[in-house]
Amino acid sequence: MSSLYLFRHGQAGRRDHYDTLSDLGRTQARLLGRHLAETDVSFAALFTGGLQRQRETAAHLREEHPALPAPTIDSQWSEFDLDAVYREIAPRLAAADREFAAGYEKLMLEASDAASAVHRRWTATDIAVVRAWIAGTFETHTESWAEFKRRVRGALQTLESFGPGEAVAVSTSATPIGIWMGLAMNLADREIMRTAGALYNSSITSFRLRDGELSLFSFNGIPHLKDPGLRSFR
Repeated sequence: MSSLYLFRHGQAGRRDHYDTLSDLGRTQARLLGRHLAETDVSFAALFTGGLQRQRETAAHLREEHPALPAPTIDSQWSEFDLDAVYREIAPRLAAADREFAAGYEKLMLEASDAASAVHRRWTATDIAVVRAWIAGTFETHTESWAEFKRRVRGALQTLESFGPGEAVAVSTSATPIGIWMGLAMNLADREIMRTAGALYNSSITSFRLRDGELSLFSFNGIPHLKDPGLRSFR
C-alpha cells in the first residue's frame, strides 16, 4: 500500500443518541462520496469501524460513489467508548472535586434539553473526564487509553498486506485519526487529542506508506464542504 485515506464520520447525533448520523451528517457523507467520485483515486479497499455512525458514513459514500469497494468492518478503527468512560470516571471525579461536580451537574441538566447547544460542543467536563482516562487516574473496567492506542495502531498489520501503489480508504472517527497522526509525527498524547479535536466531520486526512515509513500527506481536508454552514466539529 502506498496511500491511506482516513475519513471522519459525518456529524453524529445528540449526546443521548450519539452513535448515529444527524441529517447534517448524512449530507456531509454524501457530499464526500460525490467528491471522491470526481477524483481519479481508485481504492483497493474500503474499511469501516464497527460503530453505526462509521458504517452509515461508508454506506452514504458508496451511494454517491458506487465504484468504491464494499466496506469491510474492522473494529480496530472504532472510536473509544466515551459513554463507558463517563460512567466509570465522572462519579469519582465528582466525589473528589466540587468544581467538577457542579460542572457535571450543569452538563447533565443542559443535555436533557434536545435543543441545547451542549450536544454540539466539548465542555470542560468532557475534557476533564477524558484527561483522567488518558492519565489512568482511576482504574477502570473499560478499555484503557493504552489498550485503545494499541488496538487502533494494530490496523497497520492489515494495511501492510496491500501492494505498492494501492490506495485504501477508512471510515473512522476523530481519535483514531489523531492516533495515526501521532504515529506519523511522533505526537504525545495531549497533542493527539488536540489534533483529534480539530477534525471536521467528514474530513479527509491522508498518509503515504513507503518502506514501512508512515508520512502525513494531507490533514483535515473538506473540499466538499464549500458552504460554511455545512461544517461542524461535533
